Amino acid sequence: MTQHQVIDSHAHFWDRDRFDYEWLREAGSLSRNFVPSELFTNRAIDGAVFVQADCRADQALDEARWVSGLATDHGQPIVAIVGHAPLERGLDCANDLAQLADVPLVAGVRRLLQSEPPGFALDPGFVVGVRLLARHDLAMDLCIRDWQLGEATALVERCGDVRFVLDHLGKPTVADAAFGAWADDLAALAEHANVHCKLSGLLTEAPTELRNAEALLPWVRHALEVFGPERCMFGSDWPVLTTVADYDDWLAIVMQAVDHLGDEDVERVLRGTALATYRAG
Repeated sequence: MTQHQVIDSHAHFWDRDRFDYEWLREAGSLSRNFVPSELFTNRAIDGAVFVQADCRADQALDEARWVSGLATDHGQPIVAIVGHAPLERGLDCANDLAQLADVPLVAGVRRLLQSEPPGFALDPGFVVGVRLLARHDLAMDLCIRDWQLGEATALVERCGDVRFVLDHLGKPTVADAAFGAWADDLAALAEHANVHCKLSGLLTEAPTELRNAEALLPWVRHALEVFGPERCMFGSDWPVLTTVADYDDWLAIVMQAVDHLGDEDVERVLRGTALATYRAG
């Protein structure tokens, strides 16, 4: 599809025989094991960033160690790991972060926010926990919904020493009526140079009739415009993506979104930004 090398900045793997994932108990086609070899076989991608798969919180450190072993002991091309840590515990999560940071390839933390109530991300304890990430040079993945973009911006303003990565373009409500407010909120977040953006997740957020390039390109191109190619990165959200589309369907949409850019900027979106953000190259 492309001569460019691709690093997938957002992939999940899980092993239900090792870990407990409550959300997978009634997840249809996702309720089975997904391992790296299934992602990398017969696909034109050169590596991936693993993002924690929301196993039971007390298993999160072992999850990161398991994925690290898949890379270091079994040769899977996993270039970085984004693990889970209980950042809401503030200073009390310092030991959790230290242990996580010691795991080879760990480069970031994702404490899921998308289902938390308003104000959670600005709780003083949570803010303190996020600030601790800077001690270990760990990025913070923001998995939020569009109504939380303002709160995420306020969090970023309180944590200037931390690198942030917005997952799935903020999970917008993909509808014409929602575009304007989302676009303004995204632009406000993008004003902060320590925030990066994953071009991922839109196919699963969109209603069936809008799962096409014509409908989704304006959203992707707006993210590219406000963040710039140097802060945008391709991500698949595999295997969640497979519930609505094929891997190449989303990659093709992102390729259309960057078709007006020069080769260096395309390389940034498909590879360079992810490697730089997660200190993987």
